[in-house]
Amino acid sequence: MVAHSKVHSMTAFARQSRESDWGSLQLELRSVNQRYLEPFFRLPEALRDLEPTFREALRTRLARGKVECHLRFEPTDVSETLAVNHTRLVALAEALGEIREALPQVAMPDALSLLDHPGVLESQGVDLEAVKSEATALFEAALDELIEARAREGDKLAALIRERLAGVREQVAEVRRLMPEILARQRALLLDRLETVKAELEPQRLEAELVLLAQKADVDEELDRLETHVGEVARQLEQKGPKGRRLDFLMQELNREANTLSSKSAVASTTRCAVELKVLIEQMREQIQNIE
Repeated sequence: MVAHSKVHSMTAFARQSRESDWGSLQLELRSVNQRYLEPFFRLPEALRDLEPTFREALRTRLARGKVECHLRFEPTDVSETLAVNHTRLVALAEALGEIREALPQVAMPDALSLLDHPGVLESQGVDLEAVKSEATALFEAALDELIEARAREGDKLAALIRERLAGVREQVAEVRRLMPEILARQRALLLDRLETVKAELEPQRLEAELVLLAQKADVDEELDRLETHVGEVARQLEQKGPKGRRLDFLMQELNREANTLSSKSAVASTTRCAVELKVLIEQMREQIQNIE
């Protein structure tokens, strides 16, 4: 049963094998991250015509990733495998019957002599159609295994990303908690610097300078957008189907807001929060590179 995880990694491995009278088959599937779906096949020449079927199966069930398919076929040594050609044997027996009736005095050959007659005993080759049927079933089983592995790895990636999202929320909450104190401190510092020259400034001009400072230091908009993007990342993790490109775009938006927050940081506490945000976002971005 194929797992139905909502997040699938593009990194996985699967191996399947079969043995039968005609020989053995070993099939390996490896997938790594790639912007698009990129299949690569290494098939025995005798089974080369299976590639379109395998390619279509990958296209139907996978959206992204570089997928390598390596199929090995080791046929049984049939050099001494012989079979009786019953049609030839019956025809020979009928001919011998006619000879016996026409020439009863002639000695008839024994069974071993009949086997020496051309066409009665023949080499039995490999049934390639049976091998191809088994190879197709083998590929389907390996693909199921690969998808299950991608789902298990995807669950781990999703858990790591959710941990980082919680960290981003904590940093955003910390900046919000610090903002009233930061703004009050900046206002006090500005007033101290202007104390010596405030006599030269009109009250309206002084108030305008304070308002401008507050606007430059205000990061409510950036914090709101950070929270919105975090919520959207969490929502995407719960959606079915490929989501890696969408998540990668959201990482770019999160990083943009973190950079703006850093540029507006006027005190060490908010700078530390901005740096921690960028670290968390980069960690998520690295994980998302492997998500389908």
